[in-house]
Amino acid sequence: MLFNSLDFLIFFIIVTTLYFVIPHNKRWILLLISSCYFYMAFVPIYILILGFTIVIDYFAGILIENSEGKRRKLFLILSLIANIGVLAVFKYHNFLNENLTFLMHGFGLSNPIPYLSIILPIGLSFYTFQAMSYTIEVYRGNQKAERHFGIFSLYIMFYPLLLAGPIERPYNLLPQLRIKQDFEYTRVVEGLRLMLWGLFKKLVIADRLAIYVNAVYNNYEAHNGTTLILASIFFTFQIYCDFSGYSDMAIGAAKVMGIKLMNNFNRPYFSRSMSEFWKRWHISLSSWFRDYVYITLGGNRVSIPRWYLNLFIVFLISGLWHGANWTYVIWGALNGFYLIFAIISQGFRNKAKRLVGLDKLPWLNNLLEVMITFALSSFAWIFFRANHVTDAFGIIKKIATSRGSLFIESPSMMIYSFLGLFILFLVEFKKEYYKGKFSFFNNEKWIIRALSCCFLIITILLFGVFDGGQFIYFQF
Repeated sequence: MLFNSLDFLIFFIIVTTLYFVIPHNKRWILLLISSCYFYMAFVPIYILILGFTIVIDYFAGILIENSEGKRRKLFLILSLIANIGVLAVFKYHNFLNENLTFLMHGFGLSNPIPYLSIILPIGLSFYTFQAMSYTIEVYRGNQKAERHFGIFSLYIMFYPLLLAGPIERPYNLLPQLRIKQDFEYTRVVEGLRLMLWGLFKKLVIADRLAIYVNAVYNNYEAHNGTTLILASIFFTFQIYCDFSGYSDMAIGAAKVMGIKLMNNFNRPYFSRSMSEFWKRWHISLSSWFRDYVYITLGGNRVSIPRWYLNLFIVFLISGLWHGANWTYVIWGALNGFYLIFAIISQGFRNKAKRLVGLDKLPWLNNLLEVMITFALSSFAWIFFRANHVTDAFGIIKKIATSRGSLFIESPSMMIYSFLGLFILFLVEFKKEYYKGKFSFFNNEKWIIRALSCCFLIITILLFGVFDGGQFIYFQF
């Protein structure tokens, strides 16, 4: 059941209406049953994997809290092994097995381990990481173990964030599942407006750009470097609008019910450095790796070479989290290299700015930094989108060496694409640089708010792509 489907609209209306009608102490039951139905609308049998994760971590949390010393750590390790084990089997088994086969073949050996004919459960990486954050926080003493099995189950499978996050922390979400929320008109309208904006980003921008990106990337040999540059830029915006659009709809749906989820995106393409970019992009995952991997490795409280290694390891793992493919590993490694190189070259770059006078022209310096950061992230996205590593390098080679006329599938498609991007830029530019000034969707005058929403609805109906396009991050 996709957020951009009629089925979800009906589901959302029924669940939300019942949520405010039934007594507060029964709402967790409604949300839990609804979340089960929501997840089972994809592949019903995989609810068992979700149930396994819930049962393991529910009892692990209690055992960790009730234990001391080495037993406490042992229960945490067993919980993490169970969670990572599920990921290893369903997400990484065939990838690792394929590479093992290749390695053994080089030595003239055959691999006796069979491949698994399984479909990756939707949202597996998201709810697994959310479950692990719970047991880690209980172990650290920052979260009391949840004794209510139903509430804990709802924490793991709350339907707005179940498939693609945000990856919530227990101390933020669990308490909210017990708070009585009344119907507040202003809050409900704000949530619906956020859902509408997310739907616009998905249908009008992401799915529209996907038509061009897929046509070019799936047959890159037939296109020149000029076309591949445009397709790569389009994908940079496609993946942003696809993923942030989902996050907006998830946060908005929860907000309607009075539950506040963490912000997952903060206009990342206005970042002036790759370090800033990763503080604005997929914030819930970036902060997860920071808190549970980077700091655990020692963070920057170690020798400089070890610090660089810690950064690189985190981004390698982040790349692998996104998918069992070398393209994702290279994408993660490339982003890690960006950060390390930026740290090493900071002094040189500051001297260069003073030498050419950029320090006296802050607006020009900021613009150049934004453009360079955008170019670096766009280049890295090539590996993320390419079907294979060889495709990625083939695309890069063509971008560097081949020029020609621009491939245009249809003039109207290009016009609609640029129209959506223009609206996105207008809204986000205003939010980034003109905070507190004139607003469209949150204007103090109701007529402007209403007209802005009507404009979005009309634009979605006229220019949206209604082919049931799946969200990119569902596969992770």
